[in-house]
Formats: sequence, C-alpha cells, structure tokens
Amino acid sequence: MVMDTLQIRLSHGLVERIDNLVETGLYSNRSDVIRDAVRTLVLKNQIGSTPNTGDSVKEVREIRKKLSKDVNSFKDIEEINKLGD
Repeated sequence: MVMDTLQIRLSHGLVERIDNLVETGLYSNRSDVIRDAVRTLVLKNQIGSTPNTGDSVKEVREIRKKLSKDVNSFKDIEEINKLGD
C-alpha cells in the first residue's frame, strides 16, 4: 500500500511520550504510534454514528478493517463516514 508522507510539528513533551511508547516495545516506531492515534480518533468520531442494526460488533469490525486498510486520504475517511448513513 502506498502511503502519503505528512510533516507535523509536535511539542517536545509529546515527542518524548511517543518515544517512550516505542522504547517500551508497545509500538515499533513513531509512525506506528501516530497512525494508531489517528485511527483511534477517526474511530472515536464513528462511535454513536453507527446505527444499531442488531450486529454492532460486526459493524465496528468492518469500520476498523476499512480504517486499517482503506484509509489513504481524508477523502477515504469521508467515504467511511458514509457507512453509517
């Protein structure tokens, strides 16, 4: 999968916390930490927007699958947001 590269500015304190997560072995590198944080943010915004059609566990799994494999741009996130419509 081809990924875009972003340049972001973070405070020294946040970078230290990210590095600590890597040093403890929870994540392989800084990029993994930030990708997981963005996925979590997007998923958090999905909570409550998914209609309860009887199998919400399946619906959330499908959203997570989309987030981990199909998000290459903000346009992709907009498409995922339409899943709840």
